[in-house]
Amino acid sequence: MKKFISTILVIAATFTACNTDLDINSDPDSLNPASAPLSAQLPAGITGIIGPEGASLAIIGGMWSQYWTQSNSANQFKNVDNYSIGTSDYNYAWDAMYDALGDIRNIKRNALAQENWNYYLIATVLEVQASQVLTDFYGSIPYKEANDISNLTPKFNTGEEVYTFMIEDLNLALSKDLSTSKGIAPSKDDLIFAGNMTKWTKFANTLKLKVFMRQSNSSRSAIASAGITAMITAGTQFLTEDAGMNQFKDEVNQSNPLFEFNNRKLNVATNLRMSTTLASYLDLNADARKASYYLEGNSLNQGDYSSTVGAGTIAIVNLSASTPAFLMSTEESYFLQAEAMVRYNAGTGAKALYDAGVQANFARYKIAEKAVTPTALLAGAYEFPNAGTLEQKIEAIITQKWVASFPGNGYEAFFEKNRTGYPKTSAVYQTNASYVPGQFVYSLNGATDGKFPQRLAYPLTERNANPNVPTLLPITTAIWWK
Repeated sequence: MKKFISTILVIAATFTACNTDLDINSDPDSLNPASAPLSAQLPAGITGIIGPEGASLAIIGGMWSQYWTQSNSANQFKNVDNYSIGTSDYNYAWDAMYDALGDIRNIKRNALAQENWNYYLIATVLEVQASQVLTDFYGSIPYKEANDISNLTPKFNTGEEVYTFMIEDLNLALSKDLSTSKGIAPSKDDLIFAGNMTKWTKFANTLKLKVFMRQSNSSRSAIASAGITAMITAGTQFLTEDAGMNQFKDEVNQSNPLFEFNNRKLNVATNLRMSTTLASYLDLNADARKASYYLEGNSLNQGDYSSTVGAGTIAIVNLSASTPAFLMSTEESYFLQAEAMVRYNAGTGAKALYDAGVQANFARYKIAEKAVTPTALLAGAYEFPNAGTLEQKIEAIITQKWVASFPGNGYEAFFEKNRTGYPKTSAVYQTNASYVPGQFVYSLNGATDGKFPQRLAYPLTERNANPNVPTLLPITTAIWWK
């Protein structure tokens, strides 16, 4: 795998280089893999995942989830907005993710040898989280043979295989008795939970729930049903807080990855404009989150970057340098649990979990008495359809997950749209009077004959280096679990 160090990785050193409790003043990649301190590699592994997921993959996810659209006064993301993204685009996302996985998998190998079950669990969770994002974007990916320095051409495992391996790896890590963990304990080097292993266990459980849930509409639905039912029966504990980084501040290389990438590195804060898709849904429901998501102005129809409307009238996406970046948010956890209860537990407790997800997202933006309150919405436009059909309940959950994944986790909303079909797709473009607010539209300048993107193409860096890369598929080819 080609190494790539993004500017975001500087965050690891910035946060910890002056901390005498941590030995990370050396580049982890330059250390002896067999003897590298676990604490030296963990910050780089965490930030190495947060960086590409929260920056370039967030750009793509947000565009394809129709949170934003390319400005009509710039050109940076036209190929994303019109679905012409190809093998030469965003190579660094793949490279950076596998660079980070190199650190993470080395932690896992060494932790296993040392019987340090705390670091073993953390590394496994990070490995699975990153791999889930990669396989849901690309399909087949290197997993079993990945990040082996003696094997520069790893085999690609199919998406189905990766899903099997991820569950097996999580089960193995969760089976370890953390009270018998040997060696050092994670603390300040753990930029997610500061060494709180109860929280890491809940994160592992919630990630396992997600991996099962993503298979719920696939040919492996029986695996999803059995796995989730077993978790519910066992009273498994899931996340009730964010799993992410909140240490960002408004300084170079120390900002939220999306802000750092779009506003600072590209130096064009006006690239991303408010999409009519999400904006119209928020307007329809007098949802006060719109003022937190976007600055003042009008929306731009999805993909209408050739519009002659004055760019100064179109709202810019409101990005902040200090916004946390999540591997999994509180809201996502609640919505996953709500869907599990709807599908596999006769709906017991689904409404309370759904309500908790909506309320958590409003609380994130400190919205209490602005416009229509979350309490009023949950008793009105956003009321959970307890008496509705299964599909109506799934639609409500996934639609609110879509809204709540803004801005940095839009790729999860993109995956869920592909899995469930929600939000629905419009039969007309947004200029048509019959357009229904919140429904997805095919990009006005789309280059894929009316078909929406389903995946990313393997990057040229990997195709040039590894003969095992699978045959290139059109980005409109569905991932196996759809």
